[in-house]
Amino acid sequence: MNRLAIVSTHPIQYNAPLFRMLAEESCVHLKVFYTRKAEDVRFDPDFGQNVVWDVPLTEGYTHESFGASSRQGLAALLSSIEAFRPKAILVYGWNFPGHFKVMRHFRGTIKVWFRGDSTLIDPMPLWKKALRRMWLTWVYRHIDLAFYVGSANKRYFEWAGLSEDQFVLAPHAVDNEYFMRDDEAKRAQALELRQSLGISPTAAVFLFVGKLEPKKQPVQLARAFLQLSRDEPNREMHLVYIGTGVLDKQLKTEFGGIDNIHMLGFINQSKMPIHYRLGNFVCLPSIGPGETWGLVINEAMACGCYGVVSNRVGCSEDMITDESVGAVVLHSTEDAIASALRNALSINSNRETIQKHVARWSFDEIARKMLEELHRLS
Repeated sequence: MNRLAIVSTHPIQYNAPLFRMLAEESCVHLKVFYTRKAEDVRFDPDFGQNVVWDVPLTEGYTHESFGASSRQGLAALLSSIEAFRPKAILVYGWNFPGHFKVMRHFRGTIKVWFRGDSTLIDPMPLWKKALRRMWLTWVYRHIDLAFYVGSANKRYFEWAGLSEDQFVLAPHAVDNEYFMRDDEAKRAQALELRQSLGISPTAAVFLFVGKLEPKKQPVQLARAFLQLSRDEPNREMHLVYIGTGVLDKQLKTEFGGIDNIHMLGFINQSKMPIHYRLGNFVCLPSIGPGETWGLVINEAMACGCYGVVSNRVGCSEDMITDESVGAVVLHSTEDAIASALRNALSINSNRETIQKHVARWSFDEIARKMLEELHRLS
């Protein structure tokens, strides 16, 4: 049986379904090695609160956790991986305690695979970019394969010295089936939620879902939305925020008294398929840095939302390929965001078309690519 070790920081809602899918394969013996203890990751500083997801993150696959930031924890991690005797080690990200040391320790003895979503989208001074390239070229000499998530991510790996024979496309995805299932029933629940918020069934609803932080420009989105509302006084439209963060207080102070702007706070994962269906459009007007993909777009599209994303979002060139499913906006001005929202209103988008489009970004595809590479080692 092919043994695959996965090294990740901690249980993450975006990864758990994939790990379960791989573990269900009869030809694979999977074990996930977490490099942080659960008690060390409950508090999310960006959300500003403890986050305990209400969907299972550690069920259905074998896993073990280590405090790899300490010498003893790192030694235990390396020893446990050695005892597992994998044919390949898939490392999620290198810049976390223990991850690069795992890559260096096993390089040349066990195939080292890598999964990350970094890009070159964010601007950087030339001197800093040159130093970063020198460093990353050395870092990535310690891997055999990179499972890249999209076009911008592949360019980053090429820039960092990887060759074409080291690339495997495994496009970024979420659990589409989870978000798509019971579509009709969840739409009915979303209509009830609209009614409770004073939103009519025919209103145009824009969603912002995620951490309320400067790089995602939630304040600029609200100002652009108000500009659009003034320009379209006869059209009922609403802006709904789902999430918390450092800009929560500013948003409530500046926009809290406006009838068609709603701030729902943090909503846990089990309720998100309903809350996404509140909206017609999902907005991610990020300026960066670090909006390497934007998985919220995958989730929202799986629920039928039209995507409005900035050109600083990593998924923009791969997922927003046609105006029937989404639009890419320049990140720089509120006027540009308002114009993109206005254009979105004019598109006759279809929920089923959007859901069919996003289905191409799936865990099935990621698992298939990883299993193919594992079989090559047999």
